[in-house]
Amino acid sequence: MTDLETASPTGLVPAPLSRDLGAGGTRPRTVRFGTQTALAAAPGTEDTARWLRATLGAAFALPLPPGSAEAPDTLALALDETLPAEGYRLDADARWGVRLTGGGPAGVFWGAQTLRQLLGPAAFRRAPLDPGRAPGLPEQSIEDAPRFAWRGLMLDVARHFLPKEGVLRYLDLMAAHKLNVLHLHLTDDQGWRIEIRRYPRLTATGAWRERSRLGHRHSPLWDPRPHGGHYTQDDLREIVAYAAERQITVVPEIDVPGHSQAAIAAYPELGNTDVIDTTSLKVWDTWGVSPNVLAPTDTTLRFYEHVLEEVLDLFPSRFVHLGGDECPKEQWRASPTAQARIAALSLDGEDGLQSWFIRHFDRWLTARGRRLVGWDEILEGGLAEGAVVSSWRGYAGGIAAAKAGHDVVMCPEQQVYLDHRQHASPDEPVPIGYVRTLEDVYRFEPVPPELTREQAARVLGTQANAWTEAMDSQQRLDYQVFPRLAALAEVAWSRLPAPPARDYQDFTGRMTDHYARLDALGVGYRPPGGPLPWQQRPGILGRPFDGAPPNV
Repeated sequence: MTDLETASPTGLVPAPLSRDLGAGGTRPRTVRFGTQTALAAAPGTEDTARWLRATLGAAFALPLPPGSAEAPDTLALALDETLPAEGYRLDADARWGVRLTGGGPAGVFWGAQTLRQLLGPAAFRRAPLDPGRAPGLPEQSIEDAPRFAWRGLMLDVARHFLPKEGVLRYLDLMAAHKLNVLHLHLTDDQGWRIEIRRYPRLTATGAWRERSRLGHRHSPLWDPRPHGGHYTQDDLREIVAYAAERQITVVPEIDVPGHSQAAIAAYPELGNTDVIDTTSLKVWDTWGVSPNVLAPTDTTLRFYEHVLEEVLDLFPSRFVHLGGDECPKEQWRASPTAQARIAALSLDGEDGLQSWFIRHFDRWLTARGRRLVGWDEILEGGLAEGAVVSSWRGYAGGIAAAKAGHDVVMCPEQQVYLDHRQHASPDEPVPIGYVRTLEDVYRFEPVPPELTREQAARVLGTQANAWTEAMDSQQRLDYQVFPRLAALAEVAWSRLPAPPARDYQDFTGRMTDHYARLDALGVGYRPPGGPLPWQQRPGILGRPFDGAPPNV
């Protein structure tokens, strides 16, 4: 490899299990990449090889032609089934180059993400800053594997639509942080974002609202522009394929039986027609919890079965999220149809009716080889068999589910809701919720101490949730999500000590290197010193909560 510039040793985020930069404190030699460096891809590593040529090839003008793993000056990719499926080993030696071995295709890909970080911020650009300067890295060995199998980000594209290119960009950002689950919140009161060919009005009507509240729902300000958009089925196939190439699973969410006003506005027969005039409903233009929920009728069940048939065709994910949260019961209490259903099935009131609704789709999905995921309200009235709980209202729902033998994704609002503000300063844009700093997220622990070892194994992992009522652009989304998503990624990937013992100073030191990578990627993160002038949103009402969040 040519004797050109070397990237200095960089702080890796998330931190690997082990990293050996050479024995005895000797200064490691340098592994160089140049125009003659070959890329040898063993069977099963082809996706990572394509990704490396597309990214490192573009960033450094490197052709990376095919080569032999035994030859010097080679980046060699291989599989080793003795490693964990998502684990990898990276060996860099100046005598022969870099060997990247994974327990499976995902492990090889995550190792490639580490290699990219080692090559410096320039590796995160789309064209070479100086085509005459090639990258290098110090000799070293890294062994690594994730703590959790579910390392996710929930993107709410229903409240504010994120165009397809924005979703693809976030998949790249997730991959750079070794996150492997994109939970896509596709439907809500304020918009329906997925094309369902059998029911075209879901997007013709349900994807658009006449105006949008600016800030919190009590704000007097409005954006008078119509807002909306949706993904065609081909868009979603592209998103899913793009994610799969990056070892990311896309989990779709179709929210039922609450958060459904957009669907009812498109098809009024889905609502409680014996209580209100559902034909007068429009896609909701404000935030909060709409009282307009789905009617518990056979018509509604068949409608959503048809919707889910198309969803399953688009998303190969084993998991399908059906919401199940924040379903007001007032209309059901007033509905003769709902009360007749409760009586006929001997259900325990309206909570039992919601449980019946969710259990129906749990059985429907199970019969098709899928698993239902729902917010922790699905515990009310009895948990659906086989369902996975997204514990959002705190730890309590996840603890109860794990103790009952159900799998859990920990995403408590008080810890990892990235729409919550990052500082108490009045300069924070549209301040929502409790202050959740970068350090707060870094000290988040997904496994509650109340769980036994067997119960703790039910925690599949964790995810951060980005609700977009107050995030009306990519700029606002970036500000709320980063840099805190980097901290969540380390919590999900690395085997950290207990929260009080975590070395936050070391993490912030590594983040100094990582900010340069985010800069190269064009991420509009919150700077450590506070928002830049163009990131502030003066005069737009939020809803801040003082003090520490409750540990519930």
